[in-house]
Amino acid sequence: MALSQTDIKLLTLLQDDARMTNQELAEQIGISASPCWRKVRKLEDDNVIQGYRAVLNRKKIGLGVMVFIRVVLDSHSEAEAKKFEEQVFAMEDVVACYSIGGDADFLLQVVASDLDSYADFAMSVVRRLPGMKEMQSMFVLKEIKPLDSFPIKKLAP
Repeated sequence: MALSQTDIKLLTLLQDDARMTNQELAEQIGISASPCWRKVRKLEDDNVIQGYRAVLNRKKIGLGVMVFIRVVLDSHSEAEAKKFEEQVFAMEDVVACYSIGGDADFLLQVVASDLDSYADFAMSVVRRLPGMKEMQSMFVLKEIKPLDSFPIKKLAP
């Protein structure tokens, strides 16, 4: 899908502040409110904009530990991977999961209140996932650049 210059401006503004009103968006882009609303609605309908949410400070809500878990499955069958994905998807502590290439099959991003909570989760839940062959925990010491927004300015036509 090709994005227009106006689409890119809209997306940039909404990534910076999703609470911005349609009127504010229209004024900052230099178009009237009705076409602005239609453009945003089209981006939503086309699934370019997938939702709006509040970004929380994980430490302030008691999630002081973040861990990436590298997972290797013992089988590379589609059924085994699907079963693994379904169970991981249902885990609230797993905030992101990626199927990856290389010497591992999945990368999980997990949050916990403290190391003891993480250890309990890792040993009693993650290690018992279907097809689990190997897992390696990598603890985040400091967040340098967490995901904030996507670099859409580079997409300008």
